[in-house]
Amino acid sequence: MGFSKDNLKGLLLALLSSGFIGASFIIKKKGLRRAAAASGIRAGYGGYSYLLEPLWWLGLITMVVGEVANFIAYAFAPAVLVTPLGALSIIISAVLAHFILKERLHWLGVLGCVMCISGSVIIVIHAPQEHPITNVLEIWSMATQPAFMLYVGSVIVLVFILIFHFVPRCGQTNVLVFTGICSLMGSLSVMSVKALGTALKLTFEGKNQLIYPETWFFMLVVTTCVITQMNYLNKALDTFNTAVVSPIYYVMFTTLAIIASVIMFKDWDDQSGGAIISEICGFIVVLSGTILLHSTKEFERSSSFRGSYMSVSPSLSARLCSGNGDSLKHGENGGESFSEEISLRQELY
Repeated sequence: MGFSKDNLKGLLLALLSSGFIGASFIIKKKGLRRAAAASGIRAGYGGYSYLLEPLWWLGLITMVVGEVANFIAYAFAPAVLVTPLGALSIIISAVLAHFILKERLHWLGVLGCVMCISGSVIIVIHAPQEHPITNVLEIWSMATQPAFMLYVGSVIVLVFILIFHFVPRCGQTNVLVFTGICSLMGSLSVMSVKALGTALKLTFEGKNQLIYPETWFFMLVVTTCVITQMNYLNKALDTFNTAVVSPIYYVMFTTLAIIASVIMFKDWDDQSGGAIISEICGFIVVLSGTILLHSTKEFERSSSFRGSYMSVSPSLSARLCSGNGDSLKHGENGGESFSEEISLRQELY
């Protein structure tokens, strides 16, 4: 299947988005830490002092620029193409840290970057074409089909269970709670962003979609999902080590977003079995590269501690089993490098 002009526009916008977002997380994490040091209350424990921190706002502005580009990308290309490319933001952060911050990138980390790039190329080559949409009512019909309504209902139920049952009991000790909420809401925000972006695209082309209440409903859903994601992402970033949060969040968010897109927009209906398998393989390669890259950073960070007064931090696997990064709290409040600040993709989309 040929690579359409719309897919090319979506690809370029997704790459631009990754560049801005990759830099934004480094700035934002430093803002969270500075705010916590000034107020004594961390965002993960209910503090909101970061809202008064200029560095956090600078990171937010940088992120917003990237997310705007990402928003527009969804109007041109399918979520199956745009969403997995978010892993490139992690690569961009790692490369910038290596050359600008003078942080050493281990050869296994380089391998992880190569895997992410290779998997992304596979996804791009086999990406499905967008079904032509003439008005927002067509998207509304897709959003109200029984299969997708069942998905939405399941997501809402799970989010309420996580927020009201698991957050009070183990939100501070299990990384899956905060990241689960962000990922579930993220899958709905991706679908709403794509719907809203398509409606605005048609409007700019002269087919006014703002007259339909469905357009404004999608905007309301986007706003609700984004606010919820931002709140719980801040809690996850401040409570747990980024090297743990990033791969878990990427896996959950991207997988759920692709599933939601396949159900709602039926991205795979017109594709051959070989193309679908290739896309899945590409995603697995990207996923493996992302986990390898973050595991390598954690390994290097632990190795650097061996020569200092600090104790060796647990391995990534140990962190995943224990569900927290408490042993790094001392280091996070101290003067460690930026390596753990290389953060997750798409905070919001």
